[in-house]
Amino acid sequence: MDLKIRDQLFIVCGASSGFGKAIAEALTGEGSRIIAIARNEDKLKDLQSGAPDRIRILAGDITQSNTREKLLAMTREESIHGILVNAGGPPAKTVMETSMEDWDTAYRQILRWKVELTQSLAPKMMSAGYGRILYIESSSVKQPLENLVLSNSFRVAVAGFVKTLSREIAASGVTLNILAPGSHNTPSIERVYQKKVEQTKMDREAVRKQALEQIPVGFLGDAADLASLAIWLLSPSSKYITGQTISVDGGQVRGIFG
Repeated sequence: MDLKIRDQLFIVCGASSGFGKAIAEALTGEGSRIIAIARNEDKLKDLQSGAPDRIRILAGDITQSNTREKLLAMTREESIHGILVNAGGPPAKTVMETSMEDWDTAYRQILRWKVELTQSLAPKMMSAGYGRILYIESSSVKQPLENLVLSNSFRVAVAGFVKTLSREIAASGVTLNILAPGSHNTPSIERVYQKKVEQTKMDREAVRKQALEQIPVGFLGDAADLASLAIWLLSPSSKYITGQTISVDGGQVRGIFG
């Protein structure tokens, strides 16, 4: 299937590992050009080596304003066709383990920068009459996850923001959607397992086995599979889908509209 994204330019946040890396690789595999952003410059250079003519890199923390300013400078004279809005999550904690500083940090880490980045780049897409913005959040948007109160709380706020803006600019040709992954075989799953080990004193393999038993399909998701859906949502073919939060979770969300 030709996604019609060859030579289109995409911004990929969190591109050095996990979902961001898988989506970056899938986009370049379709002939797209990307600006890959992550904190680890060495990993970005490894990614770039796979398609040096199609990948530019920006080493920095996208949740920080100086990195976003550099990105805006890099793209000032260019048309942007799509953005993958993605970054790591907050630490695994229960409600009573959190401090107010944790909540302030999580607000900046999960919500604030996404609002600012979207407000900075969406007008350029709207002026062009076309754009795709895709956010990687969590299945906790639909069903709270154990020990992840910070993520449970602020990712719901992102969903509210995305749904509202998607309706406000629906006629512009710019769509906004969310992918809500459940348990996947990415580095972020380790913090969830580690928290459970600390709470239960079980060994890691037992924790992992118990977690797999909670997934109806019986296995962890693969980032490459999620990437195949992501690049479709970042393509012209998804023009009639906006404001949606799509679970990719092996059937864990129990709600009818999960």
